[in-house]
Amino acid sequence: MNPLSHEQLRYTIDPNQFEFETTASLEASTQIIGQPRGTRAIEFGVGIQSEGYNIFVLGETGTGRATAIKRFLQAHAAKGQTPDDWIYVNNFSVPHEPRAIEMRPGEAVKFKEQMAQLVESIQRDLPAAFATEAYQEAVTAVQQEFETFQNQQLAHVNATAREQNFALIQTAQGYALAPLVDGKPITQEQAAQISPEDRQKLEEVQRGLNEVLQTAMEAIYKANQEVRDKLVGIDREVADGAILHYFDTLRTQYEEEEELLLYLSEVHDDLLTQLTTMVPAEGGQQPQVDLRRYAVNVLVDNQNVNGAPVILETNPTFHQLFGRIEYELVGGGLTTHFSLIQPGTVHHANGGYLILMASDLLRDARAWEELKRVVRHGELRVPIATQGENGPVIANSISPEPIPFSLKIILMGSPGLYYLLHEQDRDFGDLFKVRADFAIEMARNDETEMSYAQFIATRCHKEALRHFDKTAVSKVIEYGIRLANHQKKLSTRFGAITDLLREANYWAGTFEREIVSAEDVQQALHERIYRANWTEERIHQNMIDNTIFVATDGEEVGQVNGLSVLDNGEYAFGQPGRITASVYMGDSGIVHIERETEMSGPLHQKGVLTLTGYLGGRYAADQPLSLSASLTFEQNYGGVDGDSASSTELYALLSSLSGVPIKQGIAVTGSVNQKGEVQPIGGANEKIEGFFRVCQARGLTGEQGVMIPKSNVINLMLHEDVITAVKSKQFHIYSIATIDEGIEQLTGVAAGKRDAEGNYPEGSIHYKVQARLRQMAEDLSSFGEDGENEEEN
Repeated sequence: MNPLSHEQLRYTIDPNQFEFETTASLEASTQIIGQPRGTRAIEFGVGIQSEGYNIFVLGETGTGRATAIKRFLQAHAAKGQTPDDWIYVNNFSVPHEPRAIEMRPGEAVKFKEQMAQLVESIQRDLPAAFATEAYQEAVTAVQQEFETFQNQQLAHVNATAREQNFALIQTAQGYALAPLVDGKPITQEQAAQISPEDRQKLEEVQRGLNEVLQTAMEAIYKANQEVRDKLVGIDREVADGAILHYFDTLRTQYEEEEELLLYLSEVHDDLLTQLTTMVPAEGGQQPQVDLRRYAVNVLVDNQNVNGAPVILETNPTFHQLFGRIEYELVGGGLTTHFSLIQPGTVHHANGGYLILMASDLLRDARAWEELKRVVRHGELRVPIATQGENGPVIANSISPEPIPFSLKIILMGSPGLYYLLHEQDRDFGDLFKVRADFAIEMARNDETEMSYAQFIATRCHKEALRHFDKTAVSKVIEYGIRLANHQKKLSTRFGAITDLLREANYWAGTFEREIVSAEDVQQALHERIYRANWTEERIHQNMIDNTIFVATDGEEVGQVNGLSVLDNGEYAFGQPGRITASVYMGDSGIVHIERETEMSGPLHQKGVLTLTGYLGGRYAADQPLSLSASLTFEQNYGGVDGDSASSTELYALLSSLSGVPIKQGIAVTGSVNQKGEVQPIGGANEKIEGFFRVCQARGLTGEQGVMIPKSNVINLMLHEDVITAVKSKQFHIYSIATIDEGIEQLTGVAAGKRDAEGNYPEGSIHYKVQARLRQMAEDLSSFGEDGENEEEN
């Protein structure tokens, strides 16, 4: 079998295919790259305004979904309408229910400043208005009029009393009538000497006079009320004259804002009723006034927003999303005020777009439930705090008026989370009706390669990176092919691509280059591996030192080098490992030591069971399959899973059964089905490179190589040192489609095909295996018969 040519092992991008010299000549772009299906779904979700058409974006982490979607939405939202501002103000009728008022964008802060200036001006102008001579004269005239009337009423009562020998006197409790003796009010001693008959006459007279006094006092009281009303009227008239022009100015500015005009009227009326607190008290001391009752709490300010807002919230907790009402500790109790209402991210994004990571959102159950409630009911409330179990008593709370909710929500999450929500949350499907799939790869062609270049240019512009020449762009695209694990595809994991751009920019700076070249990209890739491959080097050194047994030359029966991939989170590498098979007489079938010791996963167990199916289908059509065989991964202490070693295990079994040795310089990977077809596996590049590193460290012989499934050839994007070794015929990569092809390559012996009578050619692998299985079945049967004869005897 001929090995693969070096051209087949890596797809190389020709820098000369690009017309630009550096990315400096390319403009930044906001387009989402390589996601036509997802982009179309997002455009649909953004465009449709019907209820429940929020968007769930499915995709793996690292595809750059959040950044790409945010840029896409910002470009779309820039053409949209800027949402109105929102303010909270005092509700003078129901103080615990602050009013929410909608204002044109940019007007809220302006109105807040105007109201603050209004209160300041009134505080300054009112005392001056009440200090004028005209005001004092008007007040004095009313007071004198009252005093004259009061004196007249009291004089009339006193005159009437004198006629009956009584007098009107003033006591601590008020006015009273007392009998006179010798022109003076009677004393207690004199009253005690009055006879019962005279006392009765005096009481009758006093009762009549009391009615006169009562009538006079009622008239005085009524006059006093009228005076007070007159004084209040004067105060209101004076105050109104001092402040009215301020309100007229504001009403003119907001004459089309009905809610605002109503609020200004309420403030005006409330101010006139607060005159006793707004005017300095006697002695010139300024009164203590809670001016917050006239304050304006700007909840949403969109004066610096162009178009609809687009917000990516990375910390979607309950209060971060929906705001809070803050409290003050007063007298051992918690109290609050409408000026302490704090908005959340949803308030700021209202009227636009809010991007959330579903996994982060679901960490706070209250946030998820409140978000669903807001979407269902179309109104946004600031949550009211609940009393803590051991916290201070809430003495005063408020319930702010809700504001209308109009927001397109974009949730991002994994496919697994999407399906889980659909299954577990009955509201999810009704609220997120638009599904947008983001793939981790896209087709590689001239257009998408140019899109990569455009992306590189965009990141350079946005992050002030050095621009990349076309050789560097080609290397980045090749890295994208490697990430996609397919020569005809490019990765859409733009987070990883961006990291490479930043690192290449760093090395270009280190080498004092103004433009990033292919050497800088290669250096970044090399340094990235060097920072993360300590574990790989340690394992490989153990193989070089023969602490871990891996043969790279010679031949052995029942022994093959399998390949696996280890991933430490930031770096994945291939690791060769010895797989051995031992066959002996018996009927227990294939026993896998890892399975028996519970060190293997279900996928690996499936692969082992597949081997029994292959052996039965190949060799047990006309004879029983009687064997006992054990398989194991030598020096494996960490467990194993996956079926990518099933073909390797089968080769070890065939070698052990046939007695034909296997070349140890060739490592193997690939899964197998019951028909003997070799199936593709993952991590082909890492596996090849892992075995190559061990062979390279020991010295390449020209006989070493790796055998992979034929269907994995398209996945190859090997490192340049492997390509160089293959080109110089020091290392070889073989591709096979069947077990027959593989066993021939590993042993140098023909696998053999059945003839018309169902027999394999003598000397072939299958002939030897079938002969061995037949002999083992006969030996097992003879052994059983001998045992029975001995028992009978």
